[in-house]
Amino acid sequence: MEQSVNESQLWEAFQAGDEEAYTRLYRLHVRAMYRYGLSLVPVSEAFVLDCIHDVFTEIWAKRQRLTVPDNVRYYLLKSLKTRILHLLKRQERPHQFVSQNDFDDLWAEPSAEELQAQEEESTHRQALVKRLIDQLPPRQQEAIRLRFVENLEYTQIAEMLSMNRQSAQNLVFRAIEKLRNWLTPSFLFFFHDFF
Repeated sequence: MEQSVNESQLWEAFQAGDEEAYTRLYRLHVRAMYRYGLSLVPVSEAFVLDCIHDVFTEIWAKRQRLTVPDNVRYYLLKSLKTRILHLLKRQERPHQFVSQNDFDDLWAEPSAEELQAQEEESTHRQALVKRLIDQLPPRQQEAIRLRFVENLEYTQIAEMLSMNRQSAQNLVFRAIEKLRNWLTPSFLFFFHDFF
């Protein structure tokens, strides 16, 4: 919870025109945005970087009109996806020059504070999902754990639970739908690979 409070304060400082807070927001989220952007569609690294920079340019320009998001990463990932899909739909490609420094910044070592914040956020999310999984019926709990913790195929899950493959898939699907309904939207990006 402290992570979101700190990010809210950082966002408010950025909205007030604090360039250091703006830079920290960029550094905290650029790697995740970069990975997510590349996973969406087969586009060039330069295109994804341009879209990330477009997002940050736009939020700086509109900073005084923005509200404080419940989850900054969710907001930035969603903004990036919107930007990428918009440009692809219009079949435009930004042609700005991307310097080597732009790529170097992506792989700069995070500070101890950034690492601790990321670890706390990850721990909090894992604890939340574990609590939610514990609320599922026992068969759904088992199916979810076999699928996502043990990485078993549906055929193997079916054998473990003495059912056919389709029933195993249905069981996992129903469990995921329950988790989707319980999770806040801000957590869905974190688990989009599973859902």
